[in-house]
Amino acid sequence: MSFSQDVKKEISLDIPEARHCRTALLAGITLMTADISFSCGGEDRIAFHSENEAVIRICFTLLRKTIRISADVQVRWGKIPVYRLLLKGRAASEVLSMLKIRPGDRKLDSLLYERSCCRRNLIRGAFLSGGSVSDPKGSYHMEFVCDSGEKAEDLRSIIGSFNIESRIAGRKRSYVVYLKEGDDIVTMLNIMEAPAALMEMENARIYKDMRNNVNRRVNCETANIKKTVSAAVRQVNDIEFILEKKGFGFLDDALREMAEVRLQYPDAALKELGNFLNPPVGKSGVNHRLRKLSRIADDLRRNLYDQENS
Repeated sequence: MSFSQDVKKEISLDIPEARHCRTALLAGITLMTADISFSCGGEDRIAFHSENEAVIRICFTLLRKTIRISADVQVRWGKIPVYRLLLKGRAASEVLSMLKIRPGDRKLDSLLYERSCCRRNLIRGAFLSGGSVSDPKGSYHMEFVCDSGEKAEDLRSIIGSFNIESRIAGRKRSYVVYLKEGDDIVTMLNIMEAPAALMEMENARIYKDMRNNVNRRVNCETANIKKTVSAAVRQVNDIEFILEKKGFGFLDDALREMAEVRLQYPDAALKELGNFLNPPVGKSGVNHRLRKLSRIADDLRRNLYDQENS
């Protein structure tokens, strides 16, 4: 089972006690997954359909508990079964009246989500029927797929009431409300009352942060090692060039000792090199002497170049 399915399963197990919250939850599901048709003089119809059995099961429970309506659940078997709950006639009209849905409506009635608790449940319903969230072990992404721009704007506004910034993008014939920030997705899981999923995501975030910190430290240490090795190779080359062209008698005692120690210990760090000197010298003193040797080697190279090209 995917992380997204785990979240939906956890959400579907909690049915609100208050009637207004149950209505908001059903409105969120209807917003995303229901096909509604009004008939002049005939029967109104509402068809809830989903590949997720939990969505249809919670619809059935909400209808029975809120307005005491029962409906048959149908299953269309295939590679992926599709569950369908159909209401028609008086039952459909009662639900449409309760959800304040009228012919031509493309937006939700704001009376359905005046209370903060109702907004939470509407978001829960929208996620159950048209939402998904990526596995937190990978990238962070949560989205809600709406069939109209008006519904997407409604949902974005409701999410924004909890100080969460979401965006809307077009996708074929749908409009997707999405979030990309880990902190926002954690907040959304809290809003939807999915504590187990929230804990799993927080654990994954902690693990990723630790892994990233370790990777950064390893990369930094690797870069420092490469830098140290490169500098040591350059220093040895400079000293060997001085030895070849002038000999160590060309250097004063301090530089000659430094050159001999560096050739003897080509892989040693500056602090170690300082301990091999007599008397010992600090890291900055060693660096100063090695820089001086490099400048001498550069001067010899320039003089040799000038002589060869004069």
